[in-house]
Amino acid sequence: MKPAPQTYHVKSFGCQMNVYDGERMAELMAAQGMTPAADAAGADLVVLNTCHIRERATEKVYSDIGRIRKDAGKQGRVPMIAIAGCVAQAEGAEIVARAKVDVVVGPQAYHNLPALVAQAVVGEAALDTDMPLASKFGKLPARRKVGPSAFLTVQEGCDKFCTYCVVPYTRGAEISRPFAAIVDEAKALVDAGAREITLLGQNVNAWDDDGRGLHDLIRTLDRIEGLARIRYTTSHPNDMRQGLIDAHGDVESLMPFLHLPVQSGSTRILKAMNRSHGRDDYLRLMDRVRAVRPDIALSGDFIVGFPGETEADFADTLSLVDAMGYAQAFSFKYSPRPGTPAATMTDEVPEAVMDERLQRLQAALGRDQQAFNRASVGRTCTVLVERRGKLPGQMLGKSPWLQSVHLMGDHAIGDLVEVELAAAGPLSMTGVARMPVAA
Repeated sequence: MKPAPQTYHVKSFGCQMNVYDGERMAELMAAQGMTPAADAAGADLVVLNTCHIRERATEKVYSDIGRIRKDAGKQGRVPMIAIAGCVAQAEGAEIVARAKVDVVVGPQAYHNLPALVAQAVVGEAALDTDMPLASKFGKLPARRKVGPSAFLTVQEGCDKFCTYCVVPYTRGAEISRPFAAIVDEAKALVDAGAREITLLGQNVNAWDDDGRGLHDLIRTLDRIEGLARIRYTTSHPNDMRQGLIDAHGDVESLMPFLHLPVQSGSTRILKAMNRSHGRDDYLRLMDRVRAVRPDIALSGDFIVGFPGETEADFADTLSLVDAMGYAQAFSFKYSPRPGTPAATMTDEVPEAVMDERLQRLQAALGRDQQAFNRASVGRTCTVLVERRGKLPGQMLGKSPWLQSVHLMGDHAIGDLVEVELAAAGPLSMTGVARMPVAA
């Protein structure tokens, strides 16, 4: 029998949904009377909340396990280790057998984490990678205290089955949380200190409850007193309905920022990816969005070197980037994920070619992000102060367009401050505070 853990540390990798899940697992541990440790070295229980999207994700997990045990061994400690998230779902019992960890729990079962830890304390196998139909959210503790910007998961899973992606296999089918439960949690988040809520989902704009779409949910949340800002991520182009587009034009609290991954500018590659939309479909959709909100900041995801990608296909991606002028974007080299259809494709792009294309793409994306930031200089906007900066008297917040903004002054975390954007850096803005915005 092992001693019951008194302290815990949760480390999350990957997407914002993992960040949300990590926060909820921390709340589960706190509800059991455990206290948070600043890092893994000081924790009796270390939870690694993993991501399986990128290549070598599993190997990184085993490396992290070894490092945690080595560091703890130097102090004469033997922490419990729990593996959560998508690698846990994909690997399951293999992690238990290979790494001898104490707990393995998938992303749809982490509400059972306290019971699994209790099993591990008495020496029993603690593995749960079920994907039950019943919602885990009703079994999670109430939100008590959050920062000024909070995540709220409204939808999980994916039915799109892009040929490169493991999400349908690790997160399951698309499931939407009930409307009333989401509204109740949003109110609780605002009561706990949130001024901004970001709605999360693998395909968040696929959310649906009895015919109500994401735009209906956003319009309801807009009426919550004290909630100043609403965002959502990540969306799929095929689920971008007109009602949601219209909400960007007439819901004041819905921020002018849209992350809508396209992955490639080549229709031929998009078809091979099973994206269910072509290049022109995406461009027409973005035209409709900009028609209702001309100042919207656009963001996307790109995969370079998908099997069969030619230089002409990649040129299509660069030309799409030129046409869009993204304010932000994420780009990656293709990496085959075991069990996905793309992993069996044989027309591989050489690693050196992928490296060179990624450099060119990231240069173009960086150029456009800097151009967007420079064009923002002189704008007056409201900044939500989220934390203290590195310099004395410096605060850090977010503009409506999700730019990081540094400003000086006697501002409290959670304040909404009217700011003139005075200078642009490649990744952030400098703001000059004008006055606080009334709550």
